[in-house]
Amino acid sequence: MTGKRPDQLVEYNEELEMWMVYGYPEAIEVLTQPKLFSNDGWRLVNVEVEEWVKEGDFAQMDPPQHRKLRGLVDFAFTPKLVANLQPRVDEVVHELIDELEHRDSFDMVADFANPLPVAVISDMLGVPKSDRDLFKGWMHGLLDDAGELDSPDDIRDQEATMDDQFGLLREMRDYWAEQAAERRRQPREDLLSHLVHAEFEGERLSDGAVFNIANRMLINGHHTTELLIGNTVLCLTEFPEQAARVRADRSLVPALIEESLRFLSPLAGVMRVSTTEVEVAGQLIPKDQMVMAWCGAANRDGRVFTDPDTFDAARSPNAHLGFGRGVHFCMGRRLARLEAKSATNILLDRLPKLRTDPADPPKFGHVVDATGVARLPVLNG
Repeated sequence: MTGKRPDQLVEYNEELEMWMVYGYPEAIEVLTQPKLFSNDGWRLVNVEVEEWVKEGDFAQMDPPQHRKLRGLVDFAFTPKLVANLQPRVDEVVHELIDELEHRDSFDMVADFANPLPVAVISDMLGVPKSDRDLFKGWMHGLLDDAGELDSPDDIRDQEATMDDQFGLLREMRDYWAEQAAERRRQPREDLLSHLVHAEFEGERLSDGAVFNIANRMLINGHHTTELLIGNTVLCLTEFPEQAARVRADRSLVPALIEESLRFLSPLAGVMRVSTTEVEVAGQLIPKDQMVMAWCGAANRDGRVFTDPDTFDAARSPNAHLGFGRGVHFCMGRRLARLEAKSATNILLDRLPKLRTDPADPPKFGHVVDATGVARLPVLNG
């Protein structure tokens, strides 16, 4: 479960025209200094796009604009509001296991780790249960082509692929516009209604902004949690002595989740753009350069973590970068932890003999900036 350790903490990849940052303190530098490392990835990609593609997408913004827009969403993820979701999360976990407990085998990702966060974030946004299959199709369409890093020139040359992606985004935009129009006519107690009626700098959010915010929540709120749950189940089955510790002492479940985030980081890499000439680990990075901070590699930095390639379910302290760091710290981290904790505890209770299928090994996903199982066949019994 370990890759090749980089020879240098910071190095330039000429083929990709990108700086790679692998060390922990070096990644912290990149992630926590938005004035030096911008999150606006469009600035270096000379591709003409319609304004609605970028409008209101706080994930591609820097302070202070980012802070204002993200504040409209962060309220949904306060500790109190997330804690109030516990009964609903537990209910969804039990419903999913009800469908699986009598089966001899199933795919932990497709049958459990994927539908759980989709159900929860759908409930939060207030979209119908019948539309969840739409979401799954959109996720596959957007993520299946994200398997490799591309240089700026390569990105500009991929016109056909980009046309397909924009076509999919238009479909999603039209869906959210219809949902937003309905909330304007008849508000509900859901996050989408809040976004539609919220004010930003004295004005209501446009349909384009609502689309991008809802989409960001859907994509990030589902994909990261799916990976976290799948990875945690994999680690429990691959490290039976650690699983035994957790079974014997359930108070270790939160630490187990944190170690899963460190050991197999769902958020493997984060892209930034240098806004000025800056030195990192003795390397001078020029202005307007793509910089990839590899959180997954940073989480194995021996300068910070003792025995970094060892999975320790009770590791403490554990200041991993599994959810990033800085102003773009994952907004759904509390909810992801809650879902993973609920899933782990209930799986241990209801499916105590769950194990990976030795005849059908797991398959990891090919999204370049994420780490996690895309398919995890398991045996039950």
